[in-house]
Amino acid sequence: MIVPESNIFAGLPNRSAAEQYATLLESPAFKLARIVSTGQATPEGEWYDQDRAEWVVVLKGRAGLRFEDETEDRTLNTGDFLAIAPHRRHRVTWTSKDETTIWLALYFDSEGQD
Repeated sequence: MIVPESNIFAGLPNRSAAEQYATLLESPAFKLARIVSTGQATPEGEWYDQDRAEWVVVLKGRAGLRFEDETEDRTLNTGDFLAIAPHRRHRVTWTSKDETTIWLALYFDSEGQD
């Protein structure tokens, strides 16, 4: 799947909209997605536990991310990125309520990677 040419900041939802997830590019080896958050967080007590590795960058905005094995949130600001190993349980604890947060997430198979 390939999304035709566009702009990563085009088609943003209004501030009261639900979180938006759009696959931009996908192959058997990876998936690239844009996530647009307008104050959303992972519901309390829920954790993401993904089969694939994930690399995520905040293109605009701010968010808090917590790993199950850590006691503090990591604050991600515009330009911050991090890699998440497969099955490393994590959750988004908050996204900015003052501005739209735009994420770019790359999901990929990490077998053979250090």
